[in-house]
Amino acid sequence: MTNKLAPTQALIYAMIATSAVDARMSESELRRIGFTIKELPVFVDFDEERLIVEAQACQKVVSGPDGLERVLDLIASGLTPALYETAYVLAAEIAATDLRVAIEERRFLQLLARRLRLDSLVTAALQRAAEARHRMA
Repeated sequence: MTNKLAPTQALIYAMIATSAVDARMSESELRRIGFTIKELPVFVDFDEERLIVEAQACQKVVSGPDGLERVLDLIASGLTPALYETAYVLAAEIAATDLRVAIEERRFLQLLARRLRLDSLVTAALQRAAEARHRMA
C-alpha cells in the first residue's frame, strides 16, 4: 500500500474507518457510502468499481498494528485542507446512518477532528447536521 492516498481515497477511508470502528459495518452504512460516491462532485472521477478494493485496503489498515493511528495519518496526509471538513462531515454522516452513533464512532470522530485540527464548534455543527438528516420523526 502506498504511503499517501489520493484525496478521494482519503475521503473513502474516513467513511470506511468510521463504519468499521464499532466492529460491524451495517448494510445501511455501506449503502450510504456507495450513494455518497455516486452523488458527490468530489468523486466525479472516481471509478465506483474501486470502492470494494479501497474498503478492503482500509479495513486491513484499521485491523493492523496501530490501526486507528495509521488510518488517521493516511486520511490527514491524503487530504487538502479544503477537504478537511468534507472528510469529517462524511464520517459523521456514516456514523449517523444507523440512527445511533456508537461510542466507538464518536471517539473516532473526535480523533479525526483533532488530527485535522478542526474547530470544535464546526465539528459539533457538522455532526448535528448529519444526525438531523437521518432522524425519523
